[in-house]
Amino acid sequence: MIKRPSIETKINHERWLVSYSDFITLLFAFFVVMYSVSQVNEQKYQQLSETLSETFKTEDRIRPNESQNAQQVSRAADLKKMAAELSDVLADLIKDNKVTVEGNEQWVEIDVNANLIFSSGSADPSQEAEQVFTDVAKVLSDYDNRISVAGHTDNVPIKNAQFQDNWALSAARSVSVVNLLARHGVAQNRLSAVGYGEHQPVADNTSEEGKARNRRVVLRVAQTLAPPQVQSVDTLQTEEKPLSESEISQELENDSSSDGVEEADEQAIQPYKLKDGGLLFTSDPDSPRLQSEENRESK
Repeated sequence: MIKRPSIETKINHERWLVSYSDFITLLFAFFVVMYSVSQVNEQKYQQLSETLSETFKTEDRIRPNESQNAQQVSRAADLKKMAAELSDVLADLIKDNKVTVEGNEQWVEIDVNANLIFSSGSADPSQEAEQVFTDVAKVLSDYDNRISVAGHTDNVPIKNAQFQDNWALSAARSVSVVNLLARHGVAQNRLSAVGYGEHQPVADNTSEEGKARNRRVVLRVAQTLAPPQVQSVDTLQTEEKPLSESEISQELENDSSSDGVEEADEQAIQPYKLKDGGLLFTSDPDSPRLQSEENRESK
């Protein structure tokens, strides 16, 4: 039996170079990626810088409005102080149970007996009403809160030439009070008027005392601020000034020159004898009808 010789295998001691080269390649790729990520895009950076600058400028422009709003809030915040001031100026009427002043953190309410400021069945304010609401307006004009004026009546029906029912009477009374407040310095954008008639009584209408309590005008000053007042723009009226002598002569020269141009442009209307014996009156010698007549004669 022939014995085969054993094959000798050589051991490669440099295989680690393959793994090493792979590792170096991956490490190189990693650093390339990290480097590219770390680079700042100058264009995007510029856009971001401009955006931030515009934002800060806008905030600077808004700050005056914010300060103005803060002033308005400070003027509208302390309703208890307002109630105390109203109670001071109306102290005598409050003592006589003709006026009541109540308030909390949400509103201040001034309840005025209608018999104090209006005659029976009338919406014309009395002289005492002028004095009452002059004093009230002095206090309210220092604030910017909304003011609602509500008129109320008893349940006795009314129908005359001026008012057809209690709704109309109560609405007219509230409007009269609104006009009084506006006339004495309260901004009109703060005011609103409403009439409830006999439908929101505070007492029983079966007694005269209850009816007297139901006939009232209620001013409620809210915590919320009134909207900004829109200023009306007056239309400009231009006054016609008399022309000077030089201007008059210039106008006359312009008129005469324009008339001369028009006369030169327009030719006089003349009669033209047609072949059939008729006459054609025209200012255009090149009229198609005249041309057709001339061509017919030449033929």
